[in-house]
Amino acid sequence: MRLALSAFECQSYRSRASAVRRPSRVDYATVSEHLLTDLDPLGRARMVDVAPREATHRRALARCKVTMLPETTAKVASNAITKGDVLAAARVAGIQAAKRAADLIPLCHPLLVGSVAVSFTIGDDYVGVESQVETFDRAGVEMEALTACAIAALTVYDMCKSADRTMSIGELCLWEKTGGRSGSWRRLDGAPL
Repeated sequence: MRLALSAFECQSYRSRASAVRRPSRVDYATVSEHLLTDLDPLGRARMVDVAPREATHRRALARCKVTMLPETTAKVASNAITKGDVLAAARVAGIQAAKRAADLIPLCHPLLVGSVAVSFTIGDDYVGVESQVETFDRAGVEMEALTACAIAALTVYDMCKSADRTMSIGELCLWEKTGGRSGSWRRLDGAPL
């Protein structure tokens, strides 16, 4: 078994590898103009200027699931978790989180959040979380809806962790959004929670 390459083989390998390499210099001006709006022409992070945009009504809906043992969902449903009312605490946490999204996500615009609704669905082995956020502003509220959903789910986990360490949080995603330059969008790849 041969472990070393000859000098000729190394040179030949290097020349073939360099033929398929991507260019080492990225044209950040082109990339940021067309793909990544949060990069300046030099490739540095920046906050997008939304000042020239018209304020419009914007709404976003996000969902996720906290999967748990069936006994735990039964306790949540009957308000038998020792820490207290799981869903009430998670609802308030989600509402607070939507209002603080810009403090948590570096390039997220601070918005005047008009309304936040957090609701829950209890299945056999999960608690589904849904958040809806609305505003009349120059930037969308997708990040606020996703943040509300994630923090509400984390609060469910925190409230139930003494009863069930097997819990997991997943399937966090945007389900729909309306308003703004890109218009309306709705997820088509799954059934509701």
